[in-house]
Amino acid sequence: MIETTIESIENKVRNADIRKEDKEELLRLLSTLETEVLGLSETHPEAAESIAGFTRLSAHEATRGQRNEKLVSLSTKGMISSIEGFERTHEELVRIVNSIAYILSNMGL
Repeated sequence: MIETTIESIENKVRNADIRKEDKEELLRLLSTLETEVLGLSETHPEAAESIAGFTRLSAHEATRGQRNEKLVSLSTKGMISSIEGFERTHEELVRIVNSIAYILSNMGL
């Protein structure tokens, strides 16, 4: 399920009308995110699904043709909230999610 979700996000990003630099960085981060979330799913499967789901939703909202800043903000806040509590045990996962949220939030500027 997680692999399918990440693949869906990658396809969305590949087909999005966004800056080349943002696209390349997001795809790099998503590749790493998949590894981190799969590792997390072994011990915290529901949290891993939440992180993948909020990331998918955030990517969708940020790359829509008619971008709604409120929905981008809500979805990225959800994505960031989904990693709360993992700051010490999964530092790389937290860093990746924060980086993705930052890029998605700033794409409309």
